[in-house]
Amino acid sequence: MRIACVFPGQGSQSLGMLGALAQAHPQVRETFQQASDVLGLDLWALTQDGPESDLNRTENTQPAMLAAGVAAWRVWNAEGGPEPQIMAGHSLGEYTALVCADSLDFDVAVRLVAERGRLMQGAVAEGEGAMAAVLGLTDEQVQAVCLEASADGVVEAVNFNAPGQVVIAGTTAAVERATLLAKEAGAKRAVQLPVSVPSHCQLMKSAALQMHVRLDAVRVGIPRIPVIHNVDVDCHDGAGVIRGALAAQIHRPVRWVETIQRMAGDGITHVVELGPGKVLTGLNKRIEKSLKLACVQDPESLAQALEMCRS
Repeated sequence: MRIACVFPGQGSQSLGMLGALAQAHPQVRETFQQASDVLGLDLWALTQDGPESDLNRTENTQPAMLAAGVAAWRVWNAEGGPEPQIMAGHSLGEYTALVCADSLDFDVAVRLVAERGRLMQGAVAEGEGAMAAVLGLTDEQVQAVCLEASADGVVEAVNFNAPGQVVIAGTTAAVERATLLAKEAGAKRAVQLPVSVPSHCQLMKSAALQMHVRLDAVRVGIPRIPVIHNVDVDCHDGAGVIRGALAAQIHRPVRWVETIQRMAGDGITHVVELGPGKVLTGLNKRIEKSLKLACVQDPESLAQALEMCRS
């Protein structure tokens, strides 16, 4: 048995997330309180009571999701969950993985991702950027659609989430044009996502440059557990390379399909998603059917994940 732990990013947040887990495990509220003290913002109240519009603001979502992933990791460890051989996170989740691998201090990471959210929010005026999910086309078909639609502005394939599931991002007009072209090309669905910034495309380059400056000012240690990075599907132990990968992922694609394929190729047999929802578990099932999969977001799923990894 070889285990990987993965951590979700934006899009997995919801009101009430980890509420049941928090009732059974004090580590959840303690983790959120630690993050709240850093920011001067009651993150737990925000995640439980909303308003949802505030939770979905990028600058709030990012520290909330970081705290949620770290909280689930702390519960996993407290309950005797086996240590993984490798880890990864989807977009923002990469910061969570690095915290759990002892490469980034949690308090530092909370500040970093809050700033990351502000920089991303400020890179494109509200309403001028968009993202959309395209289902049922190959990666190459989606890229061809984006190329044709780029006559109307910037639009790129940015999240390679699963076979037949690609997210595109760019200027609103170009994304809208690409969704129409995708439907004409035979896509099962092509729908705009309820997000406030067009992540992982070239519109985020200014945010990436500023983020690199912020990252240069913090300590980055060698990960105790290897972490696969989004931008190059590789593990790194040099502080400078890790900083560069974290900055670059803001304006470069998330290569999730390749990440899970690499895990399977390296002999991983079990993958546990730690944090709210089960988005990554659904994607992973479509990417590599040989893997045993579980998520940890409430007491029931925790018990199932522990049982899977002990049998």
